Amino acid sequence: MTSANNARFNAEAAAWDSNPTVVLASDLARKAILDRLPGPDTTSRLDVLEIGCGTGILSLALAPSFRSVTAVDAAEGMIAALEAKLNAENCTTKNVRPVCALLEDPGDERIRPDAAAASRLDGSKRLEPRRFDLVVSHLVLHHIPDLLSVLQTMFGCLKRGGLIMLTDFEDFGPQARRFHPETKMAGVERHGIKRTDMEALLLRAGFVDVRVETAFKMDKTVETEPGSGVKGPTMTFPFLICIGKKPTCPT
Repeated sequence: MTSANNARFNAEAAAWDSNPTVVLASDLARKAILDRLPGPDTTSRLDVLEIGCGTGILSLALAPSFRSVTAVDAAEGMIAALEAKLNAENCTTKNVRPVCALLEDPGDERIRPDAAAASRLDGSKRLEPRRFDLVVSHLVLHHIPDLLSVLQTMFGCLKRGGLIMLTDFEDFGPQARRFHPETKMAGVERHGIKRTDMEALLLRAGFVDVRVETAFKMDKTVETEPGSGVKGPTMTFPFLICIGKKPTCPT
């Protein structure tokens, strides 16, 4: 992500979870992901990587269904908020590991420790590069300048046969711009994602069994007029889920 994104999300981290729209969208994303996977007998053995985890709303919601979740975000404020949740006395989640990183290399040492085993890099042992069964992201793609590059990184982070499931709002035309108030456009690279563009990019990144489909729809209060700062009308925004599989055999 860009420095504009980091500055914005660092500033908003403390109040992030108090936004009901953020919480609702994360819960709908969780449901969309789990609805497209096998039952808990299978998912409980899987390791997940979330890229752009924010304060960990989705990571923490997914954690009970999976073996481990490695939650990555480039904004220090967001990761600090997640760490505070995990360190709270009433937190029972033990299989989520927060990592502050702009992840550009699948071999990045910061994602190698196993969240479920609570292992840490101590300098005495160099861990092998880590590969995951599932990579997820939520409301991240519209902030990424180079989508192909991040998809290729996700591809590299997966085990053979692993999946990506990425959710974001759909670019359905000029009105999609209203998803964000005009004062929060810094770091917004596109106003939603397009089905055909994402399908083509996933294929270029090496994924097979590619599907881009409607995941859910969500109502969101928007500005009465762009830039007015006054919220009034409600718009319904469709969200897409982008699914791809890393081939089980080298091509």
